[in-house]
Amino acid sequence: MIRVLIVEDDFMVARIHGKFVNQTAGFRVVGHAQTGAEARRAVEENHPDLILLDVHLPDSNGLDLLHELRASRVPVGVIVITAAREANSVRAAVEGGAAHYLIKPFEYSDLVTQLGRFKERHQRLNRVEESVQDDVDKIFGFVGNPVGEKVSPLPKGLSVETARLVIGSLEGGGEMSASECADSIGLSRVSVRRYLEYFADDGQMAVRLEYGKAGRPERRYSLRESP
Repeated sequence: MIRVLIVEDDFMVARIHGKFVNQTAGFRVVGHAQTGAEARRAVEENHPDLILLDVHLPDSNGLDLLHELRASRVPVGVIVITAAREANSVRAAVEGGAAHYLIKPFEYSDLVTQLGRFKERHQRLNRVEESVQDDVDKIFGFVGNPVGEKVSPLPKGLSVETARLVIGSLEGGGEMSASECADSIGLSRVSVRRYLEYFADDGQMAVRLEYGKAGRPERRYSLRESP
């Protein structure tokens, strides 16, 4: 059972997140914290495997807490859950080793996807005693061939590093628009759209048109399953 600590200053939001977690197989909420100080105490007392971490806390910035945990070598995974869309926040989360970055509001299915990815990585880490490269690739999210091999050579102006970020944001069976993908990795929508359209033309991604009440339909992208 994966033990989860929820760090969120809004009581009602924390309850909703807790409900989501507890109805997901293999996860159990072991504590709630509304401030950075409470979170530090809860980590020491409850020894969670995973923290669902808000950025804007009354007494501190959640990303500072993330970097503090990493500096102290606390063995806990972190999924950042926040309304913060700034690229600097996304970069700080990546640099702090966050497993993912979910932007509020989100659907239950979005959280389930990321919990599933975390669970798979957590179980692999606990099973592996001596790793071969294939084990390491899967733990770090490169299932099958690394992205650099799948999309190389890329067209001029596209980088392998950014391609990995775009592919990684959609791993786990999720579906995103260009704007959502851009927000999740901290890049511009125009730039991300180029990668998504390249992968769609290359056959690595499927595109679904979602029609709203007015205006042009939204293009939503998802990874195609490997044969």
